Amino acid sequence: MIVPGWLCILSTAQFDTQDKRLWIGIGVAVMAAMYLVVRPMMRRKKDPLEKMPFSNLHAQRTVEHQMSNLLVELSEMTRQLSAQLDTRAAKLELLIRDADEKLAALKEAAESSAVLPTSLGGPVFIPADRPKVVVDARHVKVYTLADEGRSPGEIASTLDRPKGEIELILALRAKG
Repeated sequence: MIVPGWLCILSTAQFDTQDKRLWIGIGVAVMAAMYLVVRPMMRRKKDPLEKMPFSNLHAQRTVEHQMSNLLVELSEMTRQLSAQLDTRAAKLELLIRDADEKLAALKEAAESSAVLPTSLGGPVFIPADRPKVVVDARHVKVYTLADEGRSPGEIASTLDRPKGEIELILALRAKG
């Protein structure tokens, strides 16, 4: 069996205290050498700024200038949109206020007089001093002719309805 030379020396050498110190010194020296060799490799972490994406300072400043211009434009656009939204909100508030005023006026007008739809094409206004009565839209023409002073017979012949029906409609109106 062939044994390397240094291993033979180790096996045949007698270790005394001085030899032990020598071998400890050699071991420390080897460890220090390995540390010095391995340390730069471990230290080499990639620095994100090591490789600049721009080859020169002029290109970097150009990009910075463009980005600052974009930020200025963005802030201007934001300001304009905010102003437009404020204007529209103010207009909507005015429209709502106008609608509320018109609604209040309509409610007031409805309380002062009753408006009834008719089959004749237009509403009939009943003054507020008269008692409010629910009027059937089919009977409005009968009431209109009676208010003109016509008799139940004349109204019946004008509307082509039975005289008894006209008298009943007018009698129910008087009780209401």
